[in-house]
Amino acid sequence: MNINMTRCTLEDAETLQEIGSKTFKETFEDQNSNKNMKAYLEEAFNIKKVEKELSNPSSQFFFVTFHDEIAGYLKVNTGDAQSEEMDDDSLEIERIYILNKFQKNGLGKYLFNKAIEMAMEQNKNKIWLGVWEKNENAISFYKRLGFVQTGAHSFFMGDEEQTDLIMVKRLQ
Repeated sequence: MNINMTRCTLEDAETLQEIGSKTFKETFEDQNSNKNMKAYLEEAFNIKKVEKELSNPSSQFFFVTFHDEIAGYLKVNTGDAQSEEMDDDSLEIERIYILNKFQKNGLGKYLFNKAIEMAMEQNKNKIWLGVWEKNENAISFYKRLGFVQTGAHSFFMGDEEQTDLIMVKRLQ
């Protein structure tokens, strides 16, 4: 298989905005109203926000390519960039998204394994993420990888409050 991962830079902001918006919409548009989806995409993936996130040294974005075509991306956070208050021995996987046409090629697991490698290289003791309580496929995937639910937090899709499960995997 021809899978590669490259770190995103500020020069990638527009491409990241496009792939981020597209993968999120593909993943969740069937379960959410058009109004709330539109509001969320405009807030989460506007170019200024993407550039600000890319500029944060505690956040890292990576494109995954499959046969030289961008297929998705990964976002990891440490320190105060994490979306929940966690200690310094934690790495957050904030986003792993793969375009629908590239699903079932092992790309999600590839990105997950790369995140684990990064956490180990940084001497982190745990890796964690938030996953929508209705995203049963992702929850099952993370459980198979050794994650356990430790809590929950609110996630707003437009004006609708939803619940994300907090799942943690201990590394040491």
